[in-house]
Amino acid sequence: MSSTAQTPEAQQQRVRVIFGALILVFLLASLDQTIVSTALPTIVGELGGLQHLSWVVTAYLLASTVSGPLYGKFGDLYGRKVVLQAAIVIFLVGSALCGLSQNMTELIAFRALQGLGAGGLIVTAIAVIGDVIPPRDRGRYQGIFGGVFGVSTIIGPLLGGFFVDNLSWRWIFYVNLPIGAVAFVVIGAVFRVRPEPKQHTIDYFGAALLAGGLSAVVLFTSLGGTTWAWSSPQIIALIVIGVVAIAGFVFVESRVPEPILPLALFRNRTFAVTSAVGFIVGLSLFGAVTYLPLYLQIVKGVSPTRSGLQLTPLMLGLLVTSILSGQLISRWGRYRIFPIAGTAVVTVGMILLSRLGVGTSLWMAALAMVVLGLGLGMVMQVLVLAVQNAVDYAYLGVATSGSTMFRSIGGSIGVSLFGAIFSNRLHTELAQRLGPSVHLPSTTSPAAIRALAAPVRDLYAHALTAALSPVFLVAAVISSLAFVLSLLLPDIPLRQTSAAEGIGETFATPSHAESDRELERVLSVITRRDERWRAYEEWVNRAGVDLDPTEAWLLARTGEQAPASVEQIAEATGVDAEAVRETMERLEQRGLVAGRQRNYDLTADGRRVFEALVDVRRATLEELVRDWSPDDHAQLAPVLDRLARSLASEMPTPA
Repeated sequence: MSSTAQTPEAQQQRVRVIFGALILVFLLASLDQTIVSTALPTIVGELGGLQHLSWVVTAYLLASTVSGPLYGKFGDLYGRKVVLQAAIVIFLVGSALCGLSQNMTELIAFRALQGLGAGGLIVTAIAVIGDVIPPRDRGRYQGIFGGVFGVSTIIGPLLGGFFVDNLSWRWIFYVNLPIGAVAFVVIGAVFRVRPEPKQHTIDYFGAALLAGGLSAVVLFTSLGGTTWAWSSPQIIALIVIGVVAIAGFVFVESRVPEPILPLALFRNRTFAVTSAVGFIVGLSLFGAVTYLPLYLQIVKGVSPTRSGLQLTPLMLGLLVTSILSGQLISRWGRYRIFPIAGTAVVTVGMILLSRLGVGTSLWMAALAMVVLGLGLGMVMQVLVLAVQNAVDYAYLGVATSGSTMFRSIGGSIGVSLFGAIFSNRLHTELAQRLGPSVHLPSTTSPAAIRALAAPVRDLYAHALTAALSPVFLVAAVISSLAFVLSLLLPDIPLRQTSAAEGIGETFATPSHAESDRELERVLSVITRRDERWRAYEEWVNRAGVDLDPTEAWLLARTGEQAPASVEQIAEATGVDAEAVRETMERLEQRGLVAGRQRNYDLTADGRRVFEALVDVRRATLEELVRDWSPDDHAQLAPVLDRLARSLASEMPTPA
């Protein structure tokens, strides 16, 4: 009995420790998407290779995007613990090597290695939640992940600037080592759950073709016109490789049993439109975050830390409208207006950024960033919602993960495209403004530029702003295309699941590609503690029984555990034994339970009320998924059963 008594508390403590470790690994992976942005001018200044600056971001995004879907399958096959630990090791090895890089080629290669690990950190950490967190709490924990994902985009540039100013840009990568090591040890010591392995056919060939095709496209955009001429054999070869690989990917995906991205999804108009818009949103976000620090540090002369602070308005604007749009959609039941308005605002924000000049005040620059962030926030969150609301249940998981994948691909290609435009234009502007007789430093670090003579420094600043202007103008044109595409988005009435989830709580985090887990995450939000009292009141009324929510809860627990004593129920649920005893006495007075040797069981009347409550709980959940036709999808039954039982697992309290 003593070991049983310790079980609930020990289990809760173990879950808290595991979740803390998961937060660490998730934070590391999401931070490294943006933490390098404010350090890029200094990194390029020390290692050289300004024309390849975009690849420091692109290599990471590309590797994590392509590897993510594979990690989900590996976790099902071999267990999440070993897969998550392997991803941590890959990420930490990549981080250490990034910090030791002596040239730009090494840094880009090691960033790709780091990205291969990061893809597993994000996907596997989210999947582990499904293994260790009970369904009733899953939505809340996933919401915390969403908050971490959002906050990391805000603090990433700030932390990057802090390390550059106070230590070295190399500490951006070294800081991952102790944090990741702690997470590795904790997961190894505490995480013991291993679900039944699932048989999967892993689409290695499709993943290789996707990686090869995207890499060729990115290389073409970043190297064309700078390292190699547009008509050079190398560029032509990249075009051919990109076209063949992407065509091969489409061919393979149409024939493998478990494709990374089922082509049937593209017959769904909502998925096709949101994928295109998400691609452009990723392009705009990562492009702006990558190139704005160049303007702030070199033209405005602010420190890396201050440039990180100057990017905060963009990220805060994004976070605010992401949450606000979610709340308004839940209230109105309509979502189409938000991506339309958001893409229009993004276009305006890009136009404002294209007008940044040497004489532009920091306040005006911050205003332009706020506008861009507000627009992005109205789009990012809604795209995932629109997809979940439109696809068949069979595609729920893969459509959700596919939606976020297109955003990451957009970021990869967008940063590279902007880099090509910027490098070509900067080279031209410097040649025109300074001429061959002016000696420029071999590096482009902010410190080296500030050391130039005032007239030369002024001309360099004008050349850099002139080179950045077309970057944001091109982004504005592409964003206007997203605005046109968003007009094609159907306005499908929201399913009940969308209202249940409360979409303002998440930040469009990457999602697992299995429909049952994604649905369980969505529906589990209604089992939160603050919703449970209201839910029980509704079920009691619908069942036509005269019980208050706490009595209904205890009746359900007794029915599931009977025969059981007050102490056993209290120990199993973590509820105060005195509260259980008082409620049990009321049920006994009503003739719904009877105690023999203080082990309580349901009476005939109690069994009838218990079955009525179970039926009502199940019917309520079926109503939430009726648009997916539960009778047509056998996989829905176990999800609904688990959630129906989880709703009875914790005593409800008034909100």
